[in-house]
Amino acid sequence: MFWAAVKNPKRKDDPEANACDKQPFWVDEGEPPNEPLAVSPQVLAEYAYDELPVPGTEIETAPAGKSTVNLPTWIWLDKARFRKLSVTASLPGTGLSATTTAEPVSLRVEPGTPDARTYPASGVCEIDEDGGIGEPFARGKADRNPPCGVGYLRATGSDGPYPLRATVTWKISWTSTNGQGGDLPDGTFGTTQDVTVREIQSVNR
Repeated sequence: MFWAAVKNPKRKDDPEANACDKQPFWVDEGEPPNEPLAVSPQVLAEYAYDELPVPGTEIETAPAGKSTVNLPTWIWLDKARFRKLSVTASLPGTGLSATTTAEPVSLRVEPGTPDARTYPASGVCEIDEDGGIGEPFARGKADRNPPCGVGYLRATGSDGPYPLRATVTWKISWTSTNGQGGDLPDGTFGTTQDVTVREIQSVNR
């Protein structure tokens, strides 16, 4: 069949795309094309990477909406949404395909102010044995520190709420029908949400 140069429309502004300008050429059936820029298993894996339906980074928090000074806010991910997912890309007529898989591995929490502590101290919440990141808050846990969360040390004021940043890291790997495979660069996807922190007033007599 004839092979021809086609730019990936999602990467047409990449300067390297301009190297894809070879005139159509013939390749015998079953033979790999003698062309460094020809579609390969890794190229197919990268195409599949572009199509991974990674969900938007939305975290669950407790308490929701407002936090309290010196009381930790629990943070976790919805395991139903943040799970391993895969996409397969194939080249018709060649029997060549590659499957790219993304798996969430950690959540980085940045409180948006130096007047805060994170749980754990690194601010990076790793995936646990059951595939979850963080732990939902429930009754009876009020006296515990969360496995993933943030504790604010100062209330918000006239400057407005704190911008809490949450970033999920996804490990990306691929396999193909010809036995090739490996890793692709990790994907990082984040979001920022406003957090209002109040201070509980008490009167001592």
